[in-house]
Amino acid sequence: MRAARIARGEDRRVAARAGLAERLSDLALTREARSLSCFLPTSSEPDTRGFLEWAATRGIDVVLPSSRSDGLLDWIRPSGDGTVRGAHGIDEPLGEHLGPGALAEVDLMLVPAAAVDLRGNRLGWGRGYFDRALASLPHALPVFAVVFDDEVFESVPVEAHDMPLTGVVTPERTLVF
Repeated sequence: MRAARIARGEDRRVAARAGLAERLSDLALTREARSLSCFLPTSSEPDTRGFLEWAATRGIDVVLPSSRSDGLLDWIRPSGDGTVRGAHGIDEPLGEHLGPGALAEVDLMLVPAAAVDLRGNRLGWGRGYFDRALASLPHALPVFAVVFDDEVFESVPVEAHDMPLTGVVTPERTLVF
């Protein structure tokens, strides 16, 4: 999965940005999300920045993850366009730092994934941050993975700790499980 993403190249990733922003904004509107969690993309992930710009213009409260050394995620309410290099070399926004409990306040959660299957299983990158965050919630909330179209499969490997998804969003489609 990593090799395929790297081989995709920046031009194909940029070309997918508009479709992804459209699908994600449609989802946020359909779900009537007043608040949501999302992520800043790494250089090979689907580019969520166009959607984040749209959400800011709509006044949607957005929180973005910040990895902690104990394996949990804190959440940051961005205060602008600046970022810092966080744990594992992943960009994190500058802004108000919130604890892990901030996730319980969002209406919609958008998560990264390496791949997703048609039964709602997510293959992550192996560190378990998002599965732990979901497992800690006091209530279920809609969780959609964000991947490229060719990263949706019939099945992916699943382990006992993996948390199920509500759906998946790609540059071309949104699937609800």
